[in-house]
Amino acid sequence: MSAETPVQSTGTFTRLRLRFRDWRGTRPFWAGLFTLLGGIPIAYFPYATLKLGHMSIAMATTAGAGSLIIGVLLVTLGLTMWFQSATRVFAGVAAILLALVSLVISNIGGFLIGFLFALIGGALALSWAPGEPPVEAAGEHDGADAPTGEAAPDATPHDPAVAPQFPAVSFEKGEEDGEADGVRAAGGHRVG
Repeated sequence: MSAETPVQSTGTFTRLRLRFRDWRGTRPFWAGLFTLLGGIPIAYFPYATLKLGHMSIAMATTAGAGSLIIGVLLVTLGLTMWFQSATRVFAGVAAILLALVSLVISNIGGFLIGFLFALIGGALALSWAPGEPPVEAAGEHDGADAPTGEAAPDATPHDPAVAPQFPAVSFEKGEEDGEADGVRAAGGHRVG
């Protein structure tokens, strides 16, 4: 390869794939996908008609409208997980509750297929946490931000939940004042 060889740009498919991968990494993608896929069989099976030769079997129940509502809500929650990732905890809890309700209302939760997909999607949404931004490399700092080894006077955090830091105390084995096996702190108080 010489300096005059033209550089090949990445193709459109590669750019789209990389953009999709970046988009997918910033949200609970798999949770949304499982929840969305869980809503489809829950909404579909009560209205489906299965044909075996000349015989048709209708799986319609009196709770068909409830199944449709649960299925549409699960699809909506899956899309919400994708496009509003801040509401992932609410969407995950709602997906788990709707999956449990679908066991009773919708043909055993879409013959357990929709139930399991929605349950896994809700659990994934609850367990997903946004990633931390990448840390800068050590060589990319300018001189003003470099550590000097000395702490600024106001640099210590004042968090009441954190125990206060005390200065180091040196312990000396003391024989004075008749204490042969006691240990004294540097301030003169007996420790042990």
